[in-house]
Amino acid sequence: MHRTRPDGTVIESLCDYCRTVFDQNDPEQPPMIEGHQGALICLKCLSVAYAEVVGLQGGHEHSGSKCTMCLEDRKQPQWASPLDREVRVCLRCIKQGATAIEKDPDVAWKRPV
Repeated sequence: MHRTRPDGTVIESLCDYCRTVFDQNDPEQPPMIEGHQGALICLKCLSVAYAEVVGLQGGHEHSGSKCTMCLEDRKQPQWASPLDREVRVCLRCIKQGATAIEKDPDVAWKRPV
């Protein structure tokens, strides 16, 4: 999520799932993945979501609820934020995020096994 001023200027960016603040001036901080309408997931949350939903074939289908990243109600497992069970990421977005971040040569992230 992005916190903005009334004129739309971004004040800070946070992971929607764990509320970690993204500091673009910190070269050690890994990037976040952005979904629709400014939704963000950090690599720690993506790693946990990937391990639970893909690796352990966990997660729950939440019929009638939208994925925070793609804003779609998909009939597939979702991972819910430990801070807010209404903030979820679907299997498709987990896999797309993993694929996208693995292609970034500046990020040394690998899918959890």
